[in-house]
Amino acid sequence: MANQPLKGTARLVAAWHNSRAGFRDIWTHEEAFRMEFLVWLVSVPVAFLISGTVFQAAILISAGIFLLIVEILNSALEAVVDRIGVERHELSRMAKDLGSLAVLFATGLLAILWVAAFWQWVMG
Repeated sequence: MANQPLKGTARLVAAWHNSRAGFRDIWTHEEAFRMEFLVWLVSVPVAFLISGTVFQAAILISAGIFLLIVEILNSALEAVVDRIGVERHELSRMAKDLGSLAVLFATGLLAILWVAAFWQWVMG
């Protein structure tokens, strides 16, 4: 039968290819993601350096991943809104602004955790 959903390993392989394409797309088209990803890469070893425990380092690293996830979802939302049409519409503006707000909150969470970690590291 046509259009049968993939199952098992074939489904995992297809999902992997889709994810690679998504990473390529966001890397190519979203400067904010590129900057956040590069900062995250640098922050991973720093997290282990300043953390008192592996768990604390994992929290700092995970907060960075969370920001990247929110940025990806915000970019996906913007792509869908742009696909619908280029005319100005209040709901389109609201959707984009709410996505931006989610990125701001994720950045705030990340900042709070890193400031706390640095504070603990400096104060010993």
